Amino acid sequence: MTSIIKILPVFSLLLALTFTTFTQAARFDVTNRCPYTVWAAAVPTGGGRQLNTNDMWSFDVAAGTVRARIWARTNCNFDGSGQGHCETGDCKGLLACNEYGAAPNTLAEFSLNQYMNRDFYDISLVQGFNVPMEFSPTSNGCTRTIQCTADVNGQCPNELKAPGGCNDPCTVFNMEQYCCSDSSRTCGPTNYSMFFKGKCPDAYSYPKDDPTSLFTCPGGTNYKVVFCP
Repeated sequence: MTSIIKILPVFSLLLALTFTTFTQAARFDVTNRCPYTVWAAAVPTGGGRQLNTNDMWSFDVAAGTVRARIWARTNCNFDGSGQGHCETGDCKGLLACNEYGAAPNTLAEFSLNQYMNRDFYDISLVQGFNVPMEFSPTSNGCTRTIQCTADVNGQCPNELKAPGGCNDPCTVFNMEQYCCSDSSRTCGPTNYSMFFKGKCPDAYSYPKDDPTSLFTCPGGTNYKVVFCP
């Protein structure tokens, strides 16, 4: 028993070193195909960048990164020091975001090298919608492209309408049936989540919409996010 206890820490260290050696950063290419400028944001990995039509922003994301998001901000104004404001997706007035943005914003979400060294990725409308989005793998033989390209803003229910986007019901009503806390046992689809799901079947429509909205690729896959594909 004592010998096993002494060997395990060394074995664990070797596993950690091996995992580190054979995992690498994932490359993300973020492209703006919208006929207007957006200000892309990436947290916790990249900060933010102005993207005019057809501009692309590429950056690496470290293996093991969790709970990361990429989104587009619209109708922004920033000064030379990177201070300002965006109509949608604003992150406390900073060009280079260091925290998640404000609703409404269409989200590309991902966690890398998780269970069984799998990446997990999704498009989420849990914070509403501002611009159409495509999120897809570009390597490793993984081919599942997900999209949300419907005219959500144009068909948004009146009570969810917001300048530049369509809010989620949690932001508007702040009620547990829409917000779905981690401990909630009654969280389920609502009329509002079914509106979002009907427009974008690939996307999360409420926080526990996992079965039809969460996708995986092998760890080490590269990805692209396209606004207005």
